[in-house]
Amino acid sequence: MFAGLPLTFTAPWILAALALLPVIWWLLRLTPPRPREIQFPPTRLLLNIDQHEETPQRSPWWLTLLRLLLAALLIIALAGPIWRSSEPVATGDGVLWLLVDNGWTSANGWDAQVSAAEQILNTASQDGQPVLFAATADGPGQSFVPEAAASALERLRALEPRPYPPRRSELSIGLRKSAQETPPGAVVWLSDNTQTNGAFLSDLAQIIGAVPVTVMSGLDTPMGLKDLTNDAEALALKVVRHPDQKVGTATVRALDLKGLVLGEVQATFEPDATETEARFELPTELRNDIARVEIAGEAAAGAVQLVDDSWRRRTVGLISGQSGDLDQPLLSPVYYLERALAPFSDIRRPRDADIAEAVPGLIDQGISVLVLADVGRLPDTTADTLRDWVENGGTLVRFAGPRTAGGSDDLIPVRLRAGDRSLGGSLSWKQPQHLAAFPDGSPFSGLKVPEEVTVTRQVLAEPTSELPERTWAMLEDGTPLVTAAPVGAGSVVLFHVTADSTWSNLPLSGVFLNMLRRILAVSNVAAASETAEDGQPSQSVLPPLRLLDGYGRFGPPPVEVTPVNSTVFREALASRRTPPGLYGTEDGFRALNLLQREDSLETLDLTALGERAEAVPYPASDPFDLRSLFFTLVFLLMIVDAIAVFLLAGGLARVGLRNRTAGLAIVTALAAISFAGIAPQNAHAQSTSSELQALESTLDTRLAYVLTGNPEIDDASASGLSGLTQFLAERTALEPGPPAAVDIARDELAFYSLLYWPIDPAMDKPGDQTIARIDTFMRNGGTILFDTRDHINASTTGFGSTPATLKLREILEDLDVPPLEPVPQDHVLTKAFYLLETFPGRYATSPLWVESLEETATRGDRPVRAGDGVSPILITGNDFAAAWAISDSGEFVYPTVPNNPIQRDYAFRSGVNIVMYSLTGNYKADQVHIPALLERLGQ
Repeated sequence: MFAGLPLTFTAPWILAALALLPVIWWLLRLTPPRPREIQFPPTRLLLNIDQHEETPQRSPWWLTLLRLLLAALLIIALAGPIWRSSEPVATGDGVLWLLVDNGWTSANGWDAQVSAAEQILNTASQDGQPVLFAATADGPGQSFVPEAAASALERLRALEPRPYPPRRSELSIGLRKSAQETPPGAVVWLSDNTQTNGAFLSDLAQIIGAVPVTVMSGLDTPMGLKDLTNDAEALALKVVRHPDQKVGTATVRALDLKGLVLGEVQATFEPDATETEARFELPTELRNDIARVEIAGEAAAGAVQLVDDSWRRRTVGLISGQSGDLDQPLLSPVYYLERALAPFSDIRRPRDADIAEAVPGLIDQGISVLVLADVGRLPDTTADTLRDWVENGGTLVRFAGPRTAGGSDDLIPVRLRAGDRSLGGSLSWKQPQHLAAFPDGSPFSGLKVPEEVTVTRQVLAEPTSELPERTWAMLEDGTPLVTAAPVGAGSVVLFHVTADSTWSNLPLSGVFLNMLRRILAVSNVAAASETAEDGQPSQSVLPPLRLLDGYGRFGPPPVEVTPVNSTVFREALASRRTPPGLYGTEDGFRALNLLQREDSLETLDLTALGERAEAVPYPASDPFDLRSLFFTLVFLLMIVDAIAVFLLAGGLARVGLRNRTAGLAIVTALAAISFAGIAPQNAHAQSTSSELQALESTLDTRLAYVLTGNPEIDDASASGLSGLTQFLAERTALEPGPPAAVDIARDELAFYSLLYWPIDPAMDKPGDQTIARIDTFMRNGGTILFDTRDHINASTTGFGSTPATLKLREILEDLDVPPLEPVPQDHVLTKAFYLLETFPGRYATSPLWVESLEETATRGDRPVRAGDGVSPILITGNDFAAAWAISDSGEFVYPTVPNNPIQRDYAFRSGVNIVMYSLTGNYKADQVHIPALLERLGQ
């Protein structure tokens, strides 16, 4: 600080030059201004006879003061003044240890942490002080060797909040080893103000000894979400906040897979509470669409809860082979199943007692799980209906009973022996059996087996080689209790006991509820399936699909994140090796969330560090470099000095102005300079060309072409799309705006449905980031028309190896390109606007390639194949743009090959169909257009 002000200097020794100001004042007083020159012709001698103005021998006092001020400001500017809002942190002598918390709790205040760290490292760099830089969430793999402050600053700029808590105790070994080699001179810890896990503080106190520790705290800690539940009434979860946080409410939003808001609730905290509940009381159908719950305004991984299929409420159908006796419900297996399933599913009961009618009726209600309690042999038609439903993803859960023991159909996971086995009876050698531990490959793995559960009767499975692999639960004697097998996309599960308490007391235990919950959790979740296609328990892994970063945003998985074994995924915690996010595939995934039910946010306790710790707040604002301001003032004062010298030398008198006019000029100049000094420095810049282009593309539908850098090709593309735009405006209801030139590497592509890309063999291959932008554009519904423009030089097969074709293959090798085929005769492109059989351009020999679609049976009443979407890629070699190109005078720029006016007309028609196809997709596949198409075809 300087004179009690928050002002420091990068080169304070230069301020010693202020002592020379008296010498400068003395020199300026002795140096008179330049003598005034007056013309003295004889004829003008009498005109100025009354003038008594004289040139002083010394500089005027105000000019001397001005120059002294100029010199003082120049000296201060050279000294590097910096305005600081807080005291600089003491960095001590020797090695400086800089520890930075970069867990998810640092997300809100990360900019403040980085700014504080930059100030400290800049100071250390000026002093030449070595720094040991460590991030508390990056684990023991980082470097603990002291380095130059400039190197630490580069590591800081590459650092960002991690989507998991800081693991501070993991740094103890590295810090202890570094302290043994080079003890620290000071320790600065930029904390997130949350309590540490483990013995880090006591370890740090032991490692550093009496070295002072400065702990910065006071940042805004983000709120978090945890303990997600989905009961019969609502989807609920807990909102947690830091004890120091004074925010009394939180807005919690539920979003679907597309990011659309399905619900929004306000969670209110009690005055001293750190937890509250948010409930989304929505219909089950809407709750099942929820994929993400987040706190609005909180950009942090802990403020997000991801919802996968295991959290969605299943609709479960119940059918019993016994007649329902409402007077004695405890004798009905449905009673136990309803009580067990109701907390986490919606129950559907059939309206018809006939099972042949009940099963299709429940399937029509959209159930995802069907439970059959002691239903022996199903009718053939019902079994076929049920098998089709299971193969399409349904889950069938069957319970044994007297009817099952008497025989069953083949819709069971294993072959059964006829009859059942009784344990503990007068004719039995064995006593009732207890449950064995659940196998590792079972969905029930990890559940605690209660000792009081016993089985007195069961149906037995035929011993086969695949029986052990299909067993999810067994008794102590090794006989199966629950078996399962996949059937198509679904699965069939069989409990070898009844759903009531007649054969076992399993339905009376808590593990029965958890077993049913696990079955529902893995139903319709391909990635979470515990059974492989061959019926064996799946030992596969769940690869990372989309992971959260520290700010709660989805991103691609880092290379160091490895797949997680599906059997241990339930117990996985968010960490450096398993960040929170989605694991699995697009067909089915599991969600790993950051906060668990027992987690909380607590204030950092520095008691273990004792008196050596000093807690200080983060700087309220960044340091402000005042050098530019002082140099600006010096420059302005130099201008004022030059004007003053000009006036004192009689400059205005030479141009015929009076003294009053001179004074007015001085006042005007000073006012202009003052206005310039107070003018806003951060003026709004005019709209850039990219912003104007984005605005124009938003207001009007525009065709776009990719700039290649070749003027001849780019001019042909511009002229061609201009000609096609004119043709569209004349022949269709579409009135596009002027064509847009697109830089594929920098410009936004989302404004355009169709991009025309002429291939230049000399162009460079797009970089990885550009390829990713192209792939995103194509995945989001955009279409790119690649034109090699060389089919006159290609072979008749269309697979020639021309330079343009080779360049196109080089571009496409890194893109996710679907299989391609020439446009078939029943494709929507052939009927999007005009009825076409070929798609000529300047040349007429190249086919137009589109995404290959599966062949469908020809139907006389539907000439266009159903479900025909927009192909993300079109490829031709016919040089469309050259055929469309029109000059300013309205003449065609390039002749067609062969020179045929009809070919050019069909080239324009091809362009119209391509544009309409990219805008409307399978619009022409609708049945409403078939009569008109048949009439035009003359059929």
